[in-house]
Amino acid sequence: MTMFEAILLTIITASTPLVIAAMGELVTERSGVLNLGVEGMMIIGAVCAFIATNMTGSPYVGVLAGIATGAIFSLLFGFLTLTLVANQVATGLALTILGLGVSGMVGESVVGVPGVKMQPIVIPLLSDIPVIGPILFAQDLFFYLSIALVAGVNWYLFKSRSGLKLRAIGDSHGSAHTLGLPVIRTRYLAVMFGGACAGLAGAQLSLVYTPQWVENMSAGRGWIALALVVFAAWRPWRVLAGGYLFGAVTIGQLHAQALGIGLPSQFLSALPYAATIVVLIIISHNRRTTLINTPACLGKPFVPDR
Repeated sequence: MTMFEAILLTIITASTPLVIAAMGELVTERSGVLNLGVEGMMIIGAVCAFIATNMTGSPYVGVLAGIATGAIFSLLFGFLTLTLVANQVATGLALTILGLGVSGMVGESVVGVPGVKMQPIVIPLLSDIPVIGPILFAQDLFFYLSIALVAGVNWYLFKSRSGLKLRAIGDSHGSAHTLGLPVIRTRYLAVMFGGACAGLAGAQLSLVYTPQWVENMSAGRGWIALALVVFAAWRPWRVLAGGYLFGAVTIGQLHAQALGIGLPSQFLSALPYAATIVVLIIISHNRRTTLINTPACLGKPFVPDR
């Protein structure tokens, strides 16, 4: 394998959890709900996936555990914000803090325990294509799921009847309720989907990216996923492009440190987050496009008539 192929493979591995988590949050926000607890759901999914894999020896069981844990954890957010009409921003931040704390407590006994790494799925013949084959057709399950998620969510939102209803609820929940659309139920399902995706992204961290459990191993990726949704203007394929852009910045700073570039390592490590800020500033100058694509009632609670 050439150095170029190795770098591309590491970029794909670093970008995949960002894309998966961002796709879940995109659907959640399209329904008009703002869930800032992506980081918490991601880290709790990572520790549960690692523990389930070590107990069973099967990383696929770990994947299911991560998805289930993220979805269940998101129900707490849904109950507080959709049923009890709590503030979504405060609840999301609390969910992140809770997830970080619970994951540290649950994973204390498995710190330093060797993990079981998920092996790549090699597609015959296609994987033999020079350069492209090893990069695209000899990847782990998470990579293929991320591509399928992007294509599936794009079709669902813009080609399906139920996707149209979800976007209608996100644009105007009052009007959607008047037309008889199930606003609360749809938002619950969207929140659970977002939690499942965050848990799946966390499972990728502990089963592929770093096959072990390290406290706070999500390292702010949940916040980057939130920024990605805005960066992509709530468009699935733009999320994919943005995810790989941020992944490239993350891997680029690691290679810069390895090459001994005369810059402080702390500065290089901060580059992905600096890039997030720069992207948000650029988006603020394109307010017309952003306002058109932003769900009109994003983050606003809905209380049905009694």
